Amino acid sequence: MNTSRTYEELLQENEELRLQLEEATDTIEAIRTGQVDALVVKGPDEEHQLYTLKTADQNYRVFIEKMNEGAVTLNEGGLIVYCNTMFSLMVGTPLSGIIGTAFKSFIPADCLDTFHDIFQNGWFTDSKTEISLLNDEKRIPCQLSVTTLQLDEGPALSVIITDLSFQKETQQLLKSKNESLATINAELETSNHDLQQFASVASHDLQEPLRKILIFSTMLRDKHELSEKSAVFLEKIIASSERMRTMISDILSYSRLSTHDNRFALINLREVIREVLDDYEILIEEKNATINVGHLPEIEANRGQIKQVFQNLISNSIKFSQPDKAPIINISSCEVYSGTQCITVTDNGIGFDSQYREKIFSLFERLNTKDKFEGSGIGLAITKKIIDKHNGTITALSQDKEGASFRITLPVRQ
Repeated sequence: MNTSRTYEELLQENEELRLQLEEATDTIEAIRTGQVDALVVKGPDEEHQLYTLKTADQNYRVFIEKMNEGAVTLNEGGLIVYCNTMFSLMVGTPLSGIIGTAFKSFIPADCLDTFHDIFQNGWFTDSKTEISLLNDEKRIPCQLSVTTLQLDEGPALSVIITDLSFQKETQQLLKSKNESLATINAELETSNHDLQQFASVASHDLQEPLRKILIFSTMLRDKHELSEKSAVFLEKIIASSERMRTMISDILSYSRLSTHDNRFALINLREVIREVLDDYEILIEEKNATINVGHLPEIEANRGQIKQVFQNLISNSIKFSQPDKAPIINISSCEVYSGTQCITVTDNGIGFDSQYREKIFSLFERLNTKDKFEGSGIGLAITKKIIDKHNGTITALSQDKEGASFRITLPVRQ
């Protein structure tokens, strides 16, 4: 009898085996994802037997299969009797190569002791630990969460594996950023300290020769006969020296604000402004200025610094008044929301173009030439820095020739 098969018969047999394999694969996938509740299996005696799948098991399988974490079930020998697709993807191994394999085969040698401990303890109490898994040569940082299960076949250990790769990368990035930030902060502190020392030393060292320039220039002007041209030159020297002295004093004041002087106390703003008006009494009379002060709150603040804020704003309003109008300054407040007050200082002075409302708070910024108006250009920069240190804000609103309005928001309590 000729038992050889033709090529066409072999092809047909191969196709039948392929279809059986596809059917088996689809059946396994349906069981894993809970698409079927029962199976009909033909036994060796050609009789059909019905196998039902418990509803609880079905729901459990669907839940485990759709998890973003890996899930495996281990028997008492540490062999994998079940795993979901996510775990297969994590270790880069097909499901057929995982079932029946020892879980420790996916763990690097240096982590085996950690796994041994949690495997032993997991039978008695729920446990968690961090460990690495292997995907070829790549190590994947993971968290293992283990708990016991009571199955029909006996006790088993359920292991949930959470991939910590993104979390570890984020932690490393944050650590790197924090280290960089710490380095930058240390450099800034050193730089600020050096700048403060320089400003202090420079101000004192500069003031001494400047004082002599003013003394001797004044002596020349008052005690010697000078030509008209020489007298003009001498007045320019004295005026420039006075401006320089003011600028040095303002620079020193600005640099001192960089120190951590946060001594706050409850102060009455109306009393602070009354002190400022007393200081400027002569200037107010000379300019025939009117200052209207409305209700002002008590706030927690550094009294000396807040006083300097209103000194700068009031003196600016008087300084930049219109030549044909007596200065009128209105100071009032209102609560913008609970715990925050808005203090407004408005005048009828020369104002400024609204496009410069941010620029005016910059250091040494001037919108008018020094021959028209005195000053160093630091006053509003100091004002803004003080308000910043008090966790507040300051904004300016104005139109050219229509006065200016400065709005300050400050917390009532620091």
